[in-house]
Amino acid sequence: MKEAFGFAPSWHLWLRYSTFLVLYPTGISSEVGLIYFALPYIKASEKYCFRMPNKWNFSFDYFYAAILALVIYVPGSPHLYHYMLGQRKRALSKSKKE
Repeated sequence: MKEAFGFAPSWHLWLRYSTFLVLYPTGISSEVGLIYFALPYIKASEKYCFRMPNKWNFSFDYFYAAILALVIYVPGSPHLYHYMLGQRKRALSKSKKE
């Protein structure tokens, strides 16, 4: 809105930097839960897995990639959330000064 009209209403700024408070935990928990519940299906189906030998001489197992995503996702989520809290604090404090 700011680029289109030259201004942004204060409620729009507040909404932009506040909805993540609910949406981040909801999205993260649902994504982690869905990956976790899909692990048995991924392992049984072996979908998106490339086994050796093949012409690229490369092996990939989607099951272990999903586990790696969980291992990175779970401890990385608080970092992302705290980063957004800092961005929110910075953006909303600027709007009060202006």
